[in-house]
Order: sequence, then C-alpha cells, then structure tokens
Amino acid sequence: MFDLKVINSVLGELEDERGIPREKVIGAIEAALATAYKKEYGKRGQDIRAKLDLSTGATEFMQVKTVVDEHTVRFEEEGDEEEVRKPAMKTEKVEESVGVPVEELLPRYDPEKHILLADAKFIKKDAKVGDELVFPLEGKEDYGRIAAQTAKQVIIQKIREAEKVSVVAEFGKRQGEIVSGTVQRIERGNLYIDLGRATGILPYEEQIQGERYRQGERIRALLYQVEDSPRGVYLRLSRAHPQFLAKLFEMEAPEVAHGTVVVKSIAREAGSRSKIAVASVDPHVDPVGSLVGQRGVRVSTVTSELGGEKIDIIEWSEDPKAYIEEALSPARVISVDIAEEARRATVTVTDDQQSLAIGRGGQNVRLAAKLTGWSIDIKGARGEEVAAANKEGTLVEEEPAAAE
Repeated sequence: MFDLKVINSVLGELEDERGIPREKVIGAIEAALATAYKKEYGKRGQDIRAKLDLSTGATEFMQVKTVVDEHTVRFEEEGDEEEVRKPAMKTEKVEESVGVPVEELLPRYDPEKHILLADAKFIKKDAKVGDELVFPLEGKEDYGRIAAQTAKQVIIQKIREAEKVSVVAEFGKRQGEIVSGTVQRIERGNLYIDLGRATGILPYEEQIQGERYRQGERIRALLYQVEDSPRGVYLRLSRAHPQFLAKLFEMEAPEVAHGTVVVKSIAREAGSRSKIAVASVDPHVDPVGSLVGQRGVRVSTVTSELGGEKIDIIEWSEDPKAYIEEALSPARVISVDIAEEARRATVTVTDDQQSLAIGRGGQNVRLAAKLTGWSIDIKGARGEEVAAANKEGTLVEEEPAAAE
C-alpha cells in the first residue's frame, strides 16, 4: 500500500523543515488506517487500532477491549433500550433531583469494546478492571477505493493539525517581536508575507502611509497577534504599531535591550512623526543619548527603516510639568500650569514659539498629549489661548481671547 522510500522521505522532510515530530505523523497515518479499516470491515462500537512497520511496510490491525465488571457497566434488560438513548448525567445531581439509581448511570455493556473480568482472566491471569486487552484482526490487502481515500484525507488532516500546533508554538513565543520575510502577494491593499514556515498578514491599516511594496521584496514588521482559528493560524503584522518603534530601538541600542534604558511611552503617527519618552535606571547613563547614538547613527537607522519618519526622543520625568515641557520639544516653554483632577495642562509659550509648539496641523501638541496622557492647552505669552489638545490627541482650535 505504501512506497516506503517515499513515506520515509516525507517524514524526514516534515520533521526537518516543518518541525513536525516523526512519531506524530506516524501516529496520524496509523489512525487513518484504523479509520479506513473500521469503515470497510469493522463493526459499530469497535475500538480498532493499527500498527505500521516502516521497515517492511506491513500493517497490523487489532481490536482493543476494556476489562469491566458489574460495578463499572450496566447490563441491558428488557425495555431498557429506550433508556439507553438518554444522555448520562452526573450521579450526585440525578440522585438528588429525580432519585435515579446509580446503576442506570453507568455505561451500557458493549461486547465490542468491553470484556468481563472473569473472561479476561482466562486470557491474562493478572487482568484487572480498567486494563486493555488487544485482539489481533485479520489483515486486508485491499481496503477499497473509498477506504483509501478516507485514509488519505485523515492523513492530510492530521498532518495539518500537527503543523498548526507547531506553528502556534513557534510564533506564539515570538509574539511582540520583529519578524522579517518577503512579500508573497498583494491583495486589496493587504500584504501577505512569507515568514518561512507560515504566512503573515500585514493589513493596509497597519502599513506606513506612503510606503510601496513589490512582490519578492524583504520587509520587517512587528508580530503583534497570533490568532489560532478553525480556518488556520493567522499571524497579524504591523509596521504602524508604536511597539514596532520600541523594538527597533531595542535592536539598535544595547542599553534598551539590557533594560538599562526603559521606554516609558510612545506617541506615533506612522510615517510622519513620533515621540518617545525614555528613562534610565542607571544615573550614569543618558537615556536620550543612548537612543540617539554617536552622531545620531542609531536614530538615523530607525528613521531609515520607517521611511524617513521624524522621531523626537525626550526624557521621561515623574514631574508632570517637566514631562509636558519636554513632550512639547522642540518648542521652548515659558510655564506649565496643571489641574490635577482634570489632568489638564495650560502651557504658555512666546509668540515666536506658538507655531512650533502646536506643529503643522496641530501634530506636535497632539502627539505631546498622547505621550503624556494630559490634555494640553497652548497659550501665547500675552494670555491668548491659541490651541488645545486632549490626551486622546484631538486638536481643538479656539478663538483667540480679545487683547487688552
């Protein structure tokens, strides 16, 4: 039935390239053969198993019966056939509610899958309840077209299940990390990335605006979700996620990778501009300098990966006033007044710093609000409120107050 050279070659390939254990595939094949045998020649209720010898190609079939006694099964009596069809319920609940005897809750004795203890002792002297006895079955040379097709389908299904488990195990450990692959195809704006053993999906909304990709091009992205669904394993990728920025700096700055410098917060508008707040657990290490690198080489590498996205690196502070002032960088701030309960800050800047504090389209103050978690109002030195941004980053233009 089997070409041993082919099947051994397939087993080796699955184990080496896909990480599926050889024993798991052999088990799937044996289960498929047992299913095909039972469908073609078996009886209802039988527990049939198969043993495949890969050295000779011979297949042994056997029927397994469990040793039982009068305390573990019930024997059908006249008029009991209708009762058998009723589903079993938990003993305690049934006895309390309807007073059904325990005997009627036991599984029905089936000679195809059960053997009485007294009979089992004739075959195996030390047999006890719960043991399994194996009875050889007649081998069949030809399983028929339907049986062969059934076996093939079950084998494919078992291999897919094993591969699915293997993929989830591998990529589940890598969730939250950067992965790289090649663009396999592009459909409706979504990119399908070949990651080797699996295919990742980079949705349109998780791509950096303005970037264009070609088939076969290498790409890096954040693996932010591993979804195990009935249809398969979905590896969802992102280049727009704030964590992608953090992981890129982790790759470039050893201080971040080792935990000496900690990324406290990120506000990002992918492809345009980002702000990242960092702090150092070692007072002798400059957190901002660690990310910038000598002559800006580290931040330049990250910027290049993100297609020229501008990155503001600021030092995190426990003092909300100092933190908000840093977050509005590169604008220079005169003063920061905060309302703790409302988590709202009013920032005063000079007239020549107003446009810089607000940013083009309100981007700077919007990102500062996202980064700090504070709603921010920007006012000119003469007390004119020119713009406000809430902590969600929505810019609100306001009418200037009348000058005195």
